[in-house]
Amino acid sequence: MEDKNNPESDKTLNVNELFEAENSIEINDENNDLVLSEEQDSQEEEPTLESLSEEIESLKDRLMRALADSENLRKRAERDRKDAETYGGTRLARDLLSVYDNMSRALETIDNDLREKSVALVEGLELTQRELLSVFSKHKITQILPKEGDKFDPKFHQAMFEAPIPGTEKGSVIQVMTNGFRIGERLLRAAQVGVSSNTGTIEKTDKETKLEEKVEREE
Repeated sequence: MEDKNNPESDKTLNVNELFEAENSIEINDENNDLVLSEEQDSQEEEPTLESLSEEIESLKDRLMRALADSENLRKRAERDRKDAETYGGTRLARDLLSVYDNMSRALETIDNDLREKSVALVEGLELTQRELLSVFSKHKITQILPKEGDKFDPKFHQAMFEAPIPGTEKGSVIQVMTNGFRIGERLLRAAQVGVSSNTGTIEKTDKETKLEEKVEREE
């Protein structure tokens, strides 16, 4: 049994109590530190209204950009598809133009005697030419048909020669050698024409002169 009057026993009890008290203080400090750390983490993780608004605006901007890129990609793909559909056969169409030219020359050389002797043959050639033009039209291939007297257009005409033909205006078409063709909005082949290089004034006909004199008298 412990002796209550023993001073060494009292010292032992005091030391044990101090040790337990220190341990208790350390545990409480650790708990307090954990509580403070959890509170700080919760405060840091909790978003503010301003940060949420900025994040929403950022997401909206990214979404709009993504939608715009998607729409541009769709339009570009649609345009490429239409171009491929319209202009995909450009090389084949250009090669077929020589077939049309040869057929036109053959029909131009047919006189009335040959037409009467070979009616079926001539009609077959004409029908084939019309069918070829019909196929061209289905694929958006159209003719460029200049006429004598039209103004020379370098976008659609190719000047094969120039000549100072009297009674013509400089830069006007004086002869059509071959018709031109275009596919869609693009030039497939320019029309080959002769162009007037006349530098003089155009002589007026008697009818035009009389008409001008009549207008002057009325004024």
